[in-house]
This record gives sequence, structure tokens and C-alpha cells, in this order.
Amino acid sequence: MADDERELLHGLIEELREQLRTSQRENARLRHQLEQAVRRLYGRKSERRDPNQGELDLGADPAPPTEEEGSRGPETEEEVESARARSRRGRKKLPKDLPRKRIVLEPEAKDLVCPCCEGERRRIGSDITEELEYEPAVLYINEYERPKYACPRCEEGVVQAALPARPIEKGRPGPGLLAHVVVSKYSEHLPLYRQETVFPRAGVAISRRTLCDWVRAVAELGEPIVDFMKNESVLTSKVIHSDDTRITVQDPRHPGGSRSGYLWVYGGDQDDLVYDFTPSRSRDGPLAFLGDYAGYLQADAYSGYDEVFRMGRVIEVGCWAHARRYFFEAVKTALEPATELLAQIRRLYAVERAAKDLNATARRDLRQEKSDPILQQIEETLEEIAPHHLPKSPMGEAIGYARRQWRALTRYAEDGDLEIDNNASERALRMVAVGRKNWLFAGSDAGGRRAAILYSLIGTCKRIGIDPFAYLRDLIARVSTHPMRRINELTPRGWKAERAAACTP
Repeated sequence: MADDERELLHGLIEELREQLRTSQRENARLRHQLEQAVRRLYGRKSERRDPNQGELDLGADPAPPTEEEGSRGPETEEEVESARARSRRGRKKLPKDLPRKRIVLEPEAKDLVCPCCEGERRRIGSDITEELEYEPAVLYINEYERPKYACPRCEEGVVQAALPARPIEKGRPGPGLLAHVVVSKYSEHLPLYRQETVFPRAGVAISRRTLCDWVRAVAELGEPIVDFMKNESVLTSKVIHSDDTRITVQDPRHPGGSRSGYLWVYGGDQDDLVYDFTPSRSRDGPLAFLGDYAGYLQADAYSGYDEVFRMGRVIEVGCWAHARRYFFEAVKTALEPATELLAQIRRLYAVERAAKDLNATARRDLRQEKSDPILQQIEETLEEIAPHHLPKSPMGEAIGYARRQWRALTRYAEDGDLEIDNNASERALRMVAVGRKNWLFAGSDAGGRRAAILYSLIGTCKRIGIDPFAYLRDLIARVSTHPMRRINELTPRGWKAERAAACTP
């Protein structure tokens, strides 16, 4: 065989090998995408892994194992009682403060006569059986009667008491009904078209258009309070957590009759949550909301925040939950390196559990002592394995994300007020994600902005542990006559503090 023919054959073989390698990489990428799609549709949402699976020897656990594994026995009376409560089996007792209706079941008259001596049987005790019952919600009408008074001699005029402030001018719904409609939709995910079918059970038919008008009226009442929470709480925080999620917005001008809109959440140091609606996911949304804010912003690596960070006033803090998710999704295609990095990230979270109840200074010191060596080890591992994985492979994308975000990912260890991840804002968006599966879309951009206002109030109520219905009912009744200079009393935090002070003896 001639040399030129041999070289041609070798060239063809190498070309075929390169095509095979390309096909194998493409096949692996497509298999990875298919597995992730199937997992998202049908698999578990949790990313928790078996702690005994793929366990590697990575040194001593930074947190005391006896405390983390729960081997320490209960010491205080409260801990002993809590341990007993967890070990109890059977039904839980019904609440004592629920209204009770006593129903006495007497034996028949013939059974009260003793068959032996024909004497009368006397009561010696009783057994009580509890049954939890339910009655549908009751609608009732407040009738405001205003007697008129006039002087029969001089007839100078008529005196009549003024009507109390109404939530809606010349409207018929009371504060409780308005609060029920809003909480049912934005907290319990019951869209208005379903509520329209529920109200007739209570004897009143209320159209969906009327319900929409009521929601708009409540949002308008709450808008000044949300603005106050934004300017006086969130934007004055040292750290802000932010994330966004997509919702569908009706738009007849758009092909298909709908388009995407976005709800953003911003959480501050004082547990206030403020949601913002934007018609697009551009950088204009965060820029407009944050304005001249200076401090830390913890978010994912979305490029829309880049302009905020570029201006220099806002310092980026990364999210280890996002970084971990990439390695979790790469386990199927790169088991050993991905599992090793997941184990190292797990050690970082073990430090956070140990530092949970510490103050900011002590938390920072513990992180610098325990977390910094782990972070250095992760960085060295990333540098070592990066050349062995293609950039577009699942593992390559995980490594690339972590390396690009490395400065932001390690910044939390420098300040005890920072968090290791941005899960707080993801939890705040969970009720939006569940709600949009039920109410499906916002009717317009204005509807999206109203949803942001109401989610701000209800989300903050849930975060600080107060009943959204009780808060909104009181807010709707008071907001029209409340002095503007004391608007802080109408925020969920102010409302909670006011109730706590009223209960203090």
C-alpha cells in the first residue's frame, strides 16, 4: 500500500473517531437533559442524597458529631417534655379553645328501671366522646340604622350619626369579606372563578367581576403600606435576598393572547418581604427597585443583576444551593467528582447548622475557622478536575458556574450577617409558584402589580407568624382613617408588635 493511501486511511480513521467522540458527547448531553426533564416531571423535588452513598474520607466533620446526629440526650425539662411528646402515639387532643356543643344522650325510660328490684337507677358518672364537626362559612349583613333627631320648636336642622369609614366607597362588602376573598386567592390559592361558585352555598351570588373589583380595592388600600415597607425596611437593610419567577399575563395584542411577566421578591433584615412585578426579566426591574441602595444583595447568578453590581454600591453574595444543584444534576454523568464535591458542600452546611444560634461575630469566627479550609479544598478540587471535563457537559457546567461565582460564593464567610444560600427568597416565591398553578394568569400588567402588593402583605404575615386574615381584616377596617404619620403601625410587623403590647400585662 502506498504511503499516501496509508495516510489517507489514517486520516479517515481519525475523522471517524472524532465523529464517534462527538456523537458520544452529544448522546450523553441529550441523555442528561432527558433524565433531568423526567425527574422534574415525575421525580422527587428534593435534592437530598443518602448520606452513606458515595461517602468519601474528607477529614473530620467541622461540627461536633454528637450534636449534629442528635446523640446528646435531653437535659432540660422542656427538652424532656418535647422528647416525650415526639414519642407519644395515637390521636392528638382537640384544641380546648374551640367552641363546644354539649349533646347529652340519655338512655330510654324503660332502661332506667332495674329489672331485678324494679327500683330507679341513679346516675353514677358519664363518658364523654369528642367529635370534630364543621359548618360552612356564614355570611351576615350589618344593618347600620342612623336615627334622625330634630328640634320640634325651632327646626334648625337634623342631627344624624355619620357612617363609619367604608373600605370601598358606597360598596357593600365589609372588611372581613374582603380579607376572606384576598386571603383565599393569594394565600390558599383559590382563584376567583372558584370562589364565584362557592359563595352561592352561603346564599349569596357574587360575580367574578365584582370579586376582581374588590381585590383591586384592597390592593389600592395596601399600596402605601407596601411602599413604606420597601423604603423604610427593605432598602435600609444591610442584606437583601432576591429572586424572581415567571407568571403568565393575558395580552390580546400578543400572539396566543398571553405573554410572560415576572414577580420578584426582595427580603430585608427585618423579615419584611416586598414583591415587585415587571413585564420583562430585563435588568431594568432590579435597577428600578433598588435605586440608590448600598449593601449586600444575595441572588442567583442571573445576568440581570450584573448592572446593579457593576455600579459598585451593591456587593454580590452567591448562593451555594444553586451551585450544589449543578453538581447534583451531574452525578449521573460524573459520579465520583460530583459526589466528592457534594460531600464537601455538605460539610459547609454542617458548619451553618452549628452556627445557627450564634450571633454575627461568633458565626463569622466559626466560619473562618471551619469553613475557610473547606472552601479552599473545594477551590483546589475545582482547579484540578476542570481540565478533564468538557465545558458543555453537565459536570463542566457545574464547575464553570462555581468558578465564575467563586468570589460571590465565598463572601458569606467574611460576615456573620450573610447567609450561605438564597433559600429564604426561594421559599418566599413558593406560594407564587403554587398559586399560579391555580389562578393560571394575571389579567394584565396592572393585575400583576396588584398581586405583588397583596403577596407582599400576605407573605410578610406568613414569614413573621401572624394570621393573614386577621391582619387584613383589621387593616382594611382601619387604613382609611389611620394617620399617615403612624403608618408603621399598619405594617405586619407593626401590627404584630401592637398586639403583643396589648397582651402584655
